[in-house]
Amino acid sequence: MGAMALRWYTVVVDSRDPSSLARWWAETLGWVIVFETDEEVVVVPSGADIAPRETLDDWLTEGQGLVFVPVPEGKTIKNRLHLDLAPHTTQDRDAEIAALLERGATHVEIGQSDAAEEEVTWTVLADPEGNEFCVLSSRNR
Repeated sequence: MGAMALRWYTVVVDSRDPSSLARWWAETLGWVIVFETDEEVVVVPSGADIAPRETLDDWLTEGQGLVFVPVPEGKTIKNRLHLDLAPHTTQDRDAEIAALLERGATHVEIGQSDAAEEEVTWTVLADPEGNEFCVLSSRNR
């Protein structure tokens, strides 16, 4: 890896209720909360090694986390960045989407219904605070 490379460390999510939204995403992803204050809640993959990394190569190969921070305003426009989630081919995609909806996700229309039905292989949802994300077609890589 090049010496000028930087690690993609986290995605920061503004939220009205960081604790609640962090827990929603932790459950959705099967991740865990590793740090929580009134100012931020950090969620990382289960089993992530959060020990210090001594070498650049080790540092650059670590995965990303999500950080939820408080903001006073609610979300008002479509996100310019969103997460894509994908079920494995052994999972029941429709059941996974139904479970997300039962936990507070909502369907979102961002223009995908304008495309031919066979071209739309993803479902657009929003988390409980309105942040869009997609559930892609089932896959194994």
